[in-house]
Amino acid sequence: MLLAVAGLAVDMGNMYLTHTRLQAAVDAGALAGSLELPYDPDLSKGIVQQAATTMVHTNMPDAVIDSVTPGSEVRSVVVEARAKAPLLIMGFLKLTDPWVQARAAAGFNKLEVVFVIDNSGSMKGTPINLVKEASIGLTDLLIPDGQQPDTKVGLVAFRGKVRLGGDVDGLEAGCRNADGSVNTGIHEDFMDMYWSLSSYYRDRIDLDTCSSIPESRPLSTDKDSVISGINSQTALGSASGTVISEGIKWARHMLTPEAPYTQAGDRKDFRKIMIVLTDGDTEDGECGGPFRATYRPNNYWTNAYYGMGVDTAHCNDGGVLNQDMLTEAQLAKDEGIEIFAIRFGDSDNVDRALMKQIASSKPGTDDHYFDAPSVYDIPDVFKKIGKQLGWRLLN
Repeated sequence: MLLAVAGLAVDMGNMYLTHTRLQAAVDAGALAGSLELPYDPDLSKGIVQQAATTMVHTNMPDAVIDSVTPGSEVRSVVVEARAKAPLLIMGFLKLTDPWVQARAAAGFNKLEVVFVIDNSGSMKGTPINLVKEASIGLTDLLIPDGQQPDTKVGLVAFRGKVRLGGDVDGLEAGCRNADGSVNTGIHEDFMDMYWSLSSYYRDRIDLDTCSSIPESRPLSTDKDSVISGINSQTALGSASGTVISEGIKWARHMLTPEAPYTQAGDRKDFRKIMIVLTDGDTEDGECGGPFRATYRPNNYWTNAYYGMGVDTAHCNDGGVLNQDMLTEAQLAKDEGIEIFAIRFGDSDNVDRALMKQIASSKPGTDDHYFDAPSVYDIPDVFKKIGKQLGWRLLN
């Protein structure tokens, strides 16, 4: 009797251990499969199935895969498998089925994603077109046609400032200064300088550098609205520089449920993502190089800092604009927001270091930072980010 009781205890322990090991293997398989969803969203190419099966067998070679199927959650994969537990007494007496089963689902859901895209003039043409294509592709992955995922997407297009629609912050629609006030072009304190310029230089200054910036689009599950916002980007029109901190700031506002934007969910319920892409340094015309303006004021004086009367916020290495970019990124991270940073085009080590600093990479890695030296690298970078967004167990 004692031997029988001991044998039953061993059998129960073996079943528990086998199930625990199988569940871990199936979880890993579902996650591995979800990583391939950007390349095989409907599981029709066999890529997801191969990845899931390989991972399960890597962790538990004797497991039997019963199925790898699309899940009930939008853009997800479900892996079901079984394994045989070694039994003594219970197996001999046929008291129970020796097979244990496990199931896991992983994929894209409970996500809030904001694209923060540089729309300065150097992005016009092929660069902005490929960014739009890649952004739409990722949006299609997150919000498939005919389905209602619990996932939202937003957009902040930035130059030297950002442009908001009406009824956002209680102010009129239009561009915003860094202090939140309405940007009206060159600040009144600088207009005497403007009028003291010769007509030749005044004619080269566009006082309206706002209307050509696409309006920011708040988080939404409406795929058509999101894509419409993405397609509104052209990087054309009068520019006012590149102030990355403003793009990050307004994306943070979108991803937190407090005003001025209130579409976001609680950080406990949603994984919050910011994807920042820029092809240049922070730029205000005082940095030297090919974009320096030789006369003052100029178009750059309509940006988010000059526009509120501040002419001491410049973009030299270690300057105010770079520091504000780091500060805004840290504020976003403090709110539980993950930042993926994409550096497009050529850049020096200082600028790469800044983009790496704003990224939410794990210690010792650059897993949230991406270089895209060529415009044709951009679509693949977005797919790599998509793979990371799918790394999420859903049950």
